[in-house]
Amino acid sequence: MNKETPLNTTWHKAIDRAELPEGRVKTVTLGVESICMTHHEGQYAALENRCPHQGGPLGEGTIENGFLRCPWHGWDYCPLTGKPPGGYDDGVKTYPVDVREDGVYVGVQEVPPRVQTVSDVMIQTMVNWGVKWCFGMVGHSNLNVAEALRHQEQADALGFIGIRHEGAASFACSAYGKLTGRPAACLAIAGPGATNLLTGLWDAHVDRAPLLALTGQVSTQVLGRHNFQEVPLDKAFGQVALYTQSVLSGSPHAELMNLACKSAILHQQVSHLIFPDEVAGQPAEADPGTPEGRLPKLEITAPMVALQQAVDMLKPAKRPLIIVGHGARDNMQGITALAEQLGCPVVTTFKGKGLISDAHPLAGGVLGRSGTPIASWFMNESDVLLVLGASFSNHTGITPKKPIIQVDSDPDSLAKFHKVDCLVYGDLSTTVAMLRDSLRDHASIDHRSEVADRWQLWREEKASRRTDDLGRGLASATVFESLTRLAPEDAILAVDVGNNTYSFGRYFECRRQSVLMSGYLGSIGFGFPAAMGAWAATQEDDTRFSGRKVISISGDGGFGQYAMEFSTAVKYGMNITHVLLNNSNLGKITKEQQAGNWPVWQTSLNNPSFAAFADLCGGRGYLVKSVDELDNALSTALVQDGPTLVEIIVDPELI
Repeated sequence: MNKETPLNTTWHKAIDRAELPEGRVKTVTLGVESICMTHHEGQYAALENRCPHQGGPLGEGTIENGFLRCPWHGWDYCPLTGKPPGGYDDGVKTYPVDVREDGVYVGVQEVPPRVQTVSDVMIQTMVNWGVKWCFGMVGHSNLNVAEALRHQEQADALGFIGIRHEGAASFACSAYGKLTGRPAACLAIAGPGATNLLTGLWDAHVDRAPLLALTGQVSTQVLGRHNFQEVPLDKAFGQVALYTQSVLSGSPHAELMNLACKSAILHQQVSHLIFPDEVAGQPAEADPGTPEGRLPKLEITAPMVALQQAVDMLKPAKRPLIIVGHGARDNMQGITALAEQLGCPVVTTFKGKGLISDAHPLAGGVLGRSGTPIASWFMNESDVLLVLGASFSNHTGITPKKPIIQVDSDPDSLAKFHKVDCLVYGDLSTTVAMLRDSLRDHASIDHRSEVADRWQLWREEKASRRTDDLGRGLASATVFESLTRLAPEDAILAVDVGNNTYSFGRYFECRRQSVLMSGYLGSIGFGFPAAMGAWAATQEDDTRFSGRKVISISGDGGFGQYAMEFSTAVKYGMNITHVLLNNSNLGKITKEQQAGNWPVWQTSLNNPSFAAFADLCGGRGYLVKSVDELDNALSTALVQDGPTLVEIIVDPELI
């Protein structure tokens, strides 16, 4: 044992005496200290495990010609003293060693009290703004940020989900933002980790979902020198993030996070903060920020002239139709009351599916390519359209040939694609309330019986399609009829992209379910990561989402994009049921090739057994090949506690 042992030293057994042969080195971890153990010339020694030049792990090196050689760049050190040859002063620290009967012990000094860092200030600020979850991957250029996140998780102030691919993290955050209206954070390293986030960030950007992206970066002293994993992240994220900023030594650190959170929440957009490696761990004395006094109220009262024009168009209408989009999701109580007052039908865009229950006597389902003939019938028969919080995308197909009143709180969304007869710039809740008051003594023809008749015709058509059988798998109409009956009425449904999504839009009848999708981006692979984001919301005390069942729906192509995230769901015990329609094909692309008179090319898929894969990951998988197996598999999977997957063999033609 060393004669002079530092005060506050705790002795830990590092290795057994026979564990480390002569002439060998080994890494051991004692508490939080990583130590390089050496055995040289019959003596044991303990060195700091980090080479002072590039941080190479000396415990992975070798002893050659009497010197310990760094495995990264070949610098030599004495295996017993840590000093380099040649009289240089860049040696490594040594620890006291005591060789006892039962093993080799190393003395480690007690860890000093933790010093608040730049990352601590900023992550505490983020939590103060109400961010409850972070999805991401810990890596070498974000370790200081990760340490700050770990402390928040230990304090039960934040949940962290370690994913398998950064794209899944950003998709999960995008879905969480769409569902709750609040941002979650995603974490990645510099370079490829950060660029892997981009697809999910674009999904949030184009669908107006709040999100915080936290990325590591190489040290500032090597920026601009084409360093390993160096990417100019401010430029890479410049178009997708409304707010993007590098965190520097002299920055107002709490204020940068204040501004990032404020921008994400106010504008329902992506904010991005870049943490250079050496800055993120610097000591910081500043107090964390808070949202107090930083958020204005956003109610916008519509101009009376525009409101009166809308009233003048609605009063003489005999067949008005209300069309609601995703932007109306927080205002459906008032919108439904207006529809009931006028006696007119309500249809939704695909992104708005489920905003009004399909069981409501005035609900006409989804309009557009993923919709029902009910919705298109009422649009064609209408004499005025009242469009609330919808974007007029090609997918929805709102006809410009009818008189249109458009209401939106985003002026850029008003008349974005073509001329509109009446533009009302205002908050939906206040505008709808003012319309109700102005139209209190007015009603159109009551359309309830006509809505019921159209639903009857469509349900008869769906029943007919369920009888189709080409001997190659189930019809999609059959799958979604079963899921309509068996899914909990308040489930959260995350749908992917492809023919499975079109079929869901047509055939699934919503009650009180919430639907999440990749709307404007239309990104394949969204479904399962989105379900992870939705699951996070169900773990909160917010009664809107707490305890609700999460169901994701995809084809085999979509699930294959992020299949390994099923193991993430197992790790965190996520109560998610994934419904996978397997046709061994990129079915939507096949249809497009056929429609364009091209040969079908490179759309077939070579799949494993996804049900068996779910079992191998530690979840539960169920395989359905016949109609007789469908209800039992779905009902069993839906009541399981934890991640389950129902693989259904479907016919690519019967969509």
